[in-house]
Amino acid sequence: MDRLAAEIRAGRLTPATRLPTHRELAQSHHLALATASRVYAELEAMGLVVGEVGRGTFVRDLSYLQNSTVDQLPAVPGATELSFNEPVLEGQADVLRSTLRQLASSGDLDALLRYAPYGGRPHERAVVARHLGRRHLNLGAERVLVTSGAQHGLAVTFLALLKPGDVVAVDALTYPGFKVLASTLRIELAPLPVSSHGTDLDALDRLCATRRVRAVYAMPTIHNPLSFVMSLGDRRRLVAIARKHGLLVVEDEAYAYLAGDAPEPVAALAPERTIFVSSLSKGVATGLRVGFLAAPSELVAPIESAIRATVWNVAAALCAIACRWMDDGTVAELEARKRKEAEVRQGMAAKALAGIRVVSHASSYLIWVPLGEDQRADRVSVELRRRGIAVATADAFATTAHVPHAVRIAMGSVTRRVLKEALVAVGDVIRADVS
Repeated sequence: MDRLAAEIRAGRLTPATRLPTHRELAQSHHLALATASRVYAELEAMGLVVGEVGRGTFVRDLSYLQNSTVDQLPAVPGATELSFNEPVLEGQADVLRSTLRQLASSGDLDALLRYAPYGGRPHERAVVARHLGRRHLNLGAERVLVTSGAQHGLAVTFLALLKPGDVVAVDALTYPGFKVLASTLRIELAPLPVSSHGTDLDALDRLCATRRVRAVYAMPTIHNPLSFVMSLGDRRRLVAIARKHGLLVVEDEAYAYLAGDAPEPVAALAPERTIFVSSLSKGVATGLRVGFLAAPSELVAPIESAIRATVWNVAAALCAIACRWMDDGTVAELEARKRKEAEVRQGMAAKALAGIRVVSHASSYLIWVPLGEDQRADRVSVELRRRGIAVATADAFATTAHVPHAVRIAMGSVTRRVLKEALVAVGDVIRADVS
């Protein structure tokens, strides 16, 4: 094992090299088959090789791993950024400048220098409740809490309501930030099969019949990374399963603003057991770290305590800006413009990636590209990085031991001109990547 590890690190065994089968390794080194299997298992645990069912064991590309960790997507300084979404429209800075002037001339600046209630001031919670009402989620302000972004909303929810060792059902491909959170809180993730059509709810039902599952984490509207929108029928089925097995449903709707005709949220169908989490990060700006959640009345107090334990309260100035924009229509206008912009970019991608299988939604900034059997995601990622383009591979999203060969393209962080050139390069590399 040490010798193989040294050869991989030194580059003598190059990326994508197929290693001998377990049986061949055992015979050539006079090992028991179980010992040979353990060699490969140890190498895979070290991140040096990857085993693929039916294909064999392959050397991983370590230059890719140097820019990627378990808890974050690949970061490539100076590259055309297609691994993160930071959709900002032209003119948004002017909107902020105007709002700051209005804020400076208002009479309540002193309040922005003081502590606020942990879950937000009453009038702020009322503003968020009105905003959620426009998304078919009608509830009182007392059930709303203001958070420092959606990630913070997820963190305080699981910190308050679950304990280490609890099992949470989750899609086999899911939001990387949730994987980090679960690892940090030592929550066990139970993967569910997922496709471009949605989560396998039959698998969820079977899982809950055999294991004590505490919660299910779901992204029903514009899933990350697959962009599907769960049908109303499937949402009702999810609710039925949750009620049958006593599950808490955590509904992450960070990208829901992109689907203008989506069915009503799960939280509207099962308000007694659903935590609805969202933010203005994607719909407005990532720097505006204001999020919100809606919870059953009896769960508000423990989540408030978790907010106190983490950030005490959301930055008052940011919250004041967010509330102005939710009430005066700025948020609705920006979200509508971003939906249209995402549609334009999907059209650009359809041309550049013609002939390549993709999974997406007509108004999503995300594109999922499953690769063929003779293609490798790490090889595609490295070649794109050589060309100055950063994409994310399935490693960041997978909750299963087997990671599919696929890449996710995020189209919201660059100009149209840059995106067009980058998408052409992505298409060229994927078409050329054949073992």
